[in-house]
Amino acid sequence: MEYILHLLILIAIYVMLSQSLSLTAGYAGMISLAHAGFYGVGAYTTALLSVNYHIPFLLTLPAAMILCGITAVIVSTIALRTVDDYFIICTLGIQVVVFSLMNNWMGLTNGPLGIPGIPGINIFGLDFSNKILFLILSLVLCAWVYFILRFLVNSSFGRILKALSEDEIYTQAVGKSVYSAKVIAFTISAMLAAIPGVLYAHYISYIDPTSFTIDESIFILSIVIIGGMRNLWGMALASAFLVLLPEALRFIGLPNSIAANLRQIIYGVILVGVIFGKGKGFTNLKSRF
Repeated sequence: MEYILHLLILIAIYVMLSQSLSLTAGYAGMISLAHAGFYGVGAYTTALLSVNYHIPFLLTLPAAMILCGITAVIVSTIALRTVDDYFIICTLGIQVVVFSLMNNWMGLTNGPLGIPGIPGINIFGLDFSNKILFLILSLVLCAWVYFILRFLVNSSFGRILKALSEDEIYTQAVGKSVYSAKVIAFTISAMLAAIPGVLYAHYISYIDPTSFTIDESIFILSIVIIGGMRNLWGMALASAFLVLLPEALRFIGLPNSIAANLRQIIYGVILVGVIFGKGKGFTNLKSRF
């Protein structure tokens, strides 16, 4: 049961990460490889505040979101001066910079040694160290992120994002500020990525830079692509698929000498098969979700 709850919590974390990235990559048409960086900023913010200053979760969460928002505004003023492939390369560089800071700023992040002893979440005397309670909290925040995004994408702002992703010149021609819309979308996406970062830090109780690498950004983007760039419900299914598939492969009886490598090969083959077989992944789900 503990194992199943652990997997469900991880799925909830990746649902929030992929859905928050969809605002940038799916609706605004900006493929970002820096999402794991914002995820890490959220995790390190709550870790430092809770370990060094004993600040509770209800204060570290908004603090992490605000810091990610400020970082995103600064980053977007640089990255959004580029377009298309150049924007992707720029966000890749930003991800590398953020990881390097986490890995080398010994005085603040403790470098590759990481930050141990992160306390569990306690809200008004209720201890969330129990996995069932932590899962409930994760699902509540997951639902909150979902409804925020649904509200945004169905608003006039969401229609601007859809328009600029289809035809940026036309959107400018009708008097909409494309640059401002992109900055706002990028900032909101980063702020929402801080939420799973905070949860992850308190859940694992130890973080280090290896959890927030470029590989993690690619994994999150893979969930968005497989689930459907603008399909929030599909991303929930894709998150479950990509989290559970490696675990399912552990139960396949393979010789110990080749088990690890063969699992990676099987995982890759299945992933390619899903992409080719499903086309756009789970985008055929009804849009009403």
